[in-house]
Amino acid sequence: MGKRILIRADDLGYSEGINYGIAKTVGCGIVRSVGLMTNMPLAKQGVELLKGSDVCFGQHTNICVGRPLCDPRLIPSITGPDGEFRKSREYRTAEKDFVVLEEVILEIEEQYQKFKELTGKEPSYFEGHAVSSANFSKGLQIVAKRHGLDYLGFVSEKPLVFRHTEIAAWMESMQADYQPFASLQRCVLKEYKDDECPMFISHPGWLDNYILTHSSLTINRAREAEMLCDPAVREWLADHHVRVVTFDEIR
Repeated sequence: MGKRILIRADDLGYSEGINYGIAKTVGCGIVRSVGLMTNMPLAKQGVELLKGSDVCFGQHTNICVGRPLCDPRLIPSITGPDGEFRKSREYRTAEKDFVVLEEVILEIEEQYQKFKELTGKEPSYFEGHAVSSANFSKGLQIVAKRHGLDYLGFVSEKPLVFRHTEIAAWMESMQADYQPFASLQRCVLKEYKDDECPMFISHPGWLDNYILTHSSLTINRAREAEMLCDPAVREWLADHHVRVVTFDEIR
């Protein structure tokens, strides 16, 4: 039967370069699950680029890049004077969780409704982008329960369970000496429990000015995109009897 693996690409909609990079990896057949940032201006373009593919869309809920879908005046705990979200470094360096639960729920709900508008379907998985906040995580779970959605926790949440399956999250893309193929190989070859499914989290994309000026993750995005499009990677997975599955196949 062989092994199974989730290969997930985050950040669809972040920028034009990211959209085209993700679309290329999906077309190459390695990436089958994609997280959509519905608040971003290029979210619609990202969805259009993937039209006709068998990709599994998830909601990659974002509260640290760009403008919110809510009126910023309704969610002051997570927005700045310019009406944009507070940056991820503000969340990382804060001494306590400043996210107001009631406010973040409003924005999560708006992004969920936008997801349905853009894709015409419910998200196959429901999770959050970058920010480590107990109230953000709690808000995601509340909205997921409200709409009967399948919540997928953050990498830091242990154990990470999706539906009834334990997920072994693997993400090394923030490392300075990151080698994507070697990282994927380690993810695949690691020993797992019989009912556990590894998840390789990637952030593929081409680099444009928006990413270079708004994201701390840059060069490794392009490295991942190249790796995920390499026929040798597909061959290696096949040789090791590894099947790439989607979240829709996880029970």
